[in-house]
Order: sequence, then structure tokens, then C-alpha cells
Amino acid sequence: MSNRNSQSNKSAARERIRAERERQKKKEQLRRQLIVAGTVVGVLALATGVGFAVMKANEPTGWEAAKEAKLIKPAHTQGKDGTEILIGDKNAKETLEVFEDIRCPSCASFEQSTGETLNKDIKDGRYKVRFTMYSFIDGMAGGEGSKNALSALGAALNVSPEAFLKYKAALYSVKYHPDEREDVYGKDSELLKVAAAVPELKNDKAFATAVKKGTYDPWAMKMSDLFGRKGVRGTPTFMHGDKKLVMDKIPQQQMTQAQYNALADANFKKMIDKEFGPAKGTDAGKDDGKGDDKGTDGGKGIREGEKDPTRKN
Repeated sequence: MSNRNSQSNKSAARERIRAERERQKKKEQLRRQLIVAGTVVGVLALATGVGFAVMKANEPTGWEAAKEAKLIKPAHTQGKDGTEILIGDKNAKETLEVFEDIRCPSCASFEQSTGETLNKDIKDGRYKVRFTMYSFIDGMAGGEGSKNALSALGAALNVSPEAFLKYKAALYSVKYHPDEREDVYGKDSELLKVAAAVPELKNDKAFATAVKKGTYDPWAMKMSDLFGRKGVRGTPTFMHGDKKLVMDKIPQQQMTQAQYNALADANFKKMIDKEFGPAKGTDAGKDDGKGDDKGTDGGKGIREGEKDPTRKN
């Protein structure tokens, strides 16, 4: 082999070695870049996943989520958010405001003793009633029975004002109303069981669906937000305009439930008569010479238990 060829071969060999080293170097650089890129992607993916998880964890759920859900107002309501429940003759000149909470035991007691009198006054057109329903007992005693029952009342009101009044009476009834410490009405099944006792709601599939789906949950939250309206923070409360009406207290003495109910009803009538004047027809018992204290004006006469306003004694 000539010296020239030997030198040429050595140069070629060195070039091949250099090229191989360069190729290996580039390969190693590429590998490192891929590792770094993969690590960055992994970190970003992890960060994104954690961020999404945190975001989901912070999203409101349950009744808090209902505050942000689409508002569906029940029929037979008024006001921007449908929170004005006004029931009665639209031509009635006066409006009595009633504030209640479905879990409230005192509200249940009022309904059981005096609910029929209130409903009769509404029917007679003596006054309209605006019901403001609270749910503050949920916060005090825990649970969601007040809000859940209020949502169901919205579904009943969507059927008719009569269905609303009858369903409310059933929820407050001795048969169904639970101890305020028990969150019985937090279960839809219990609300539907009570509704089965109301003719207007029994077998009403649309009503049942609204209760199960929570159609009026957002509305119930809007109603609950009225807590403190006109300064009212306890139930039941009665107002005429900005005036708070107060009933006589029932004496602390032993009596039957029937006696208690009769006295509570008489106290309510007295309070209403004092504020709105005697009920229509109570002046119909003027002495006609026949000694009939009840009068003969269409049989309206004086309500049972009420004093004849035409008598001096």
C-alpha cells in the first residue's frame, strides 16, 4: 500500500468517526429535548388537572347551586322574581301579610287552630293575603326541609292558589308536621306523601315531576333571600302595611287542645277586628223585636264566639 493511500484511508476513517460522533451527539440532544418536553407537558397536564379539580371542588352544589340556576317562577305569583304570593279577591282593599316557615312549630299551631278562619276571610274578600315564606330554621336546626317544602309549595302554587293553601295546611297538619328538629321534609318522598292528601295535587304527574326535579328550587332560594323583609325575623308574624299586628297571649294554664285552638282562633279574630273593623255581616244582628241575636241577613249573622257589636253589654 502506498503512503498516499494509507493517508487517504486514515482521513476517511477519521471522517466516519467524526460523523458518527456528531450523529450520536444530535441523537442525545434530541433525547434530552424530548425528556424535557415530556416533563413540561406532564407538569402542565398535572397543573391543569389539579386546577380543574380545584375549580370543580369550589363550584357550588345543592341549594347553593340552585341560587345560580335558571329561575322558573310559579304561576299565580307577582314581582320581579315571582316572590310575591298574593292570594284573594283582587278588589279587596286591604292586604294582610303573613310570614311563615314550614318547619316552624308555632306556624303549624296557628294553621291548625286558625287556618280556616284566615281562609274564610280571604274567600269573603275581607282582605288579600301576601304570604312571605322563610327557610331560616334550616340554618338554625340543620337540614333543608324548609327550602325543600317551599319548593314543593311553589309547584302547588303553579297548579292553583287553592292547591297552595290546601297543601300548606296539610304540611302543617297534626298528621304530617314533624318536630322542627327532624328534617323530614328534606325528603321529596315525604312531600309527595303529604300532597296525596290534597285533591288538587293527588295523581298530578306534573306536580310530582316538579318536586322531584326541583323545578322551583331557585325560586325557593329567592323567597328565602327575603328573610328580614320589613324587619321580620320570626314566624308566624302578621303585618298590615308597616304595622306589626299582635295577638293576645294565651294564658299559661292547663287546657285541652280543643280549648287552646278555640282561644287562639278567638285571639286572631280579635286582632283582625281591631285592625280591619268587624267582619262583614256582623252588624246584621240589630234588634228587630224578635230577640234574634244572630240576625237574618242572608244567614251571615255574628260569627261564633264573637261579641255582638250592636249590644251595649
